Amino acid sequence: MKNLLILTALLSSVAYAAPNAEALYDTHCLSCHAPNRLGGMGPTLLPESLARLKRPEAIKAIADGLPATQMPGFKDLLKPDEISALADFIYTPPTHPPKWDAADITASRIVHQDALTLPAKPVFKADPMNITLVVEHGDHHITVLDGDIMEPIVRFPTRYALHGGPKFTPDGRFVYWATRDGWITKFDLWNLTVVAETRVGINTRNVAVASDGKTVLAANYLPHTLVKLDARDLSLIEVIPVIAANGKSSRVSAVYDARPRNSYIAALKDIPEVWEIPYDGRPPRPIVLQDHLDDFFFDPGYAYILGASRSAPKGQVIHLDSGRKIAELDLGGMPHLGSGITWDWKDSNGQTRRVMASPNLKDGLVTVIDMQTWQPIKTIPTAGPGFFLRSHEASPYAWADVFFGKHRDVMHVIDKQSLKIVADLKPIPGQTATHVEFDRYGKFALVSIWEMDGALIVYDAKTLKEIKRLPMKRPVGKYNVWNKTRLSEGTSH
Repeated sequence: MKNLLILTALLSSVAYAAPNAEALYDTHCLSCHAPNRLGGMGPTLLPESLARLKRPEAIKAIADGLPATQMPGFKDLLKPDEISALADFIYTPPTHPPKWDAADITASRIVHQDALTLPAKPVFKADPMNITLVVEHGDHHITVLDGDIMEPIVRFPTRYALHGGPKFTPDGRFVYWATRDGWITKFDLWNLTVVAETRVGINTRNVAVASDGKTVLAANYLPHTLVKLDARDLSLIEVIPVIAANGKSSRVSAVYDARPRNSYIAALKDIPEVWEIPYDGRPPRPIVLQDHLDDFFFDPGYAYILGASRSAPKGQVIHLDSGRKIAELDLGGMPHLGSGITWDWKDSNGQTRRVMASPNLKDGLVTVIDMQTWQPIKTIPTAGPGFFLRSHEASPYAWADVFFGKHRDVMHVIDKQSLKIVADLKPIPGQTATHVEFDRYGKFALVSIWEMDGALIVYDAKTLKEIKRLPMKRPVGKYNVWNKTRLSEGTSH
């Protein structure tokens, strides 16, 4: 009888053994969130990075996935206690807390070429200002396109998980990009070679380049820092701890160059503040907000930023000089203001108004806002939530994708004056069509087919007829040198 009780107890303990959360993480999470939970294609999963996510919300996210992200749901693969164990695991501090300080940054730097010894002219015949870079996430490559004939010049590998848009120097010669795991690369576009690399953090959001071409500023999730580098060779200038006056530290959502202001603007993830960081090395100027900004957008004159929080029902208009919110934006769902664009629109009285428009990550709509009154002019229904909205000053159309949902293969073409959808393109039925970019003249519109065996499809931007398609590995962002350096009104800056 005693042996039977012992055997029963052993079987019971086996039957009800707690799930092995670390093994579950390695099986289901590691490929996107990286070893040690430091972040890769997915975000860092450490307690300090989850300050705005409550544990019940984390359980729901693991079970059901997250809208407007690549995070799938696991409720059909994992039991409830396994999901709960994973949630506990990501809120548990690691045995060895990660760090990446000035010494690590300096030690990581690799100089591949002395840029001063390289020829100061392109090695190709294409117009260097009409070059377009295509980021291929599928196998971590960049393709360099001749924008006049839409043919590849070269294709080369990048480090893993390039994230955020490449940024160019004013002359278009050098381009910088960041990877999720913190590597900043300087590439000589005229000589088609890597110049230098420096690792600035463990989980990095994006990079900005000063309009004078002298410095580069990187935004980190982990550690909570902004890192300024010398643009010539990516040597370290300064590590800026992101700490509020009350002592709380924060991840950085994004940093962008604000060229007319001779400064950078950074939005903080965990503190309701925006920081202005002068080029000249003066301390950051905090602008205290009523709510966080998860992404934002500059007006054409860089006097205002228009931003929104993922959790707030309204957006904010912040006047940068005064550091005050001067208006709210009536934007439903989850606006993606980082992908907003502006143009001149004539109202029913023939008066020209500057308007901006934003896609929506949650609802099927594009919202058009009057930039004088900050009131909505029109809400344009779409076939589903979208990620990107793009145009060009030479084009009468704005192109809006439907990145999420069953209609992800549709690309809407919107007339910028009637504010109506005038065409629904379906480049490849059943495959995700996303992120339009134009050549420097607005002649071609480039659409990504975001599949492993995907393509870049080139359209005549006026007739909307397909010109050609180039096979690519899950292409996403496309970045034209002229449009980015000259701040085309139809693309992000």
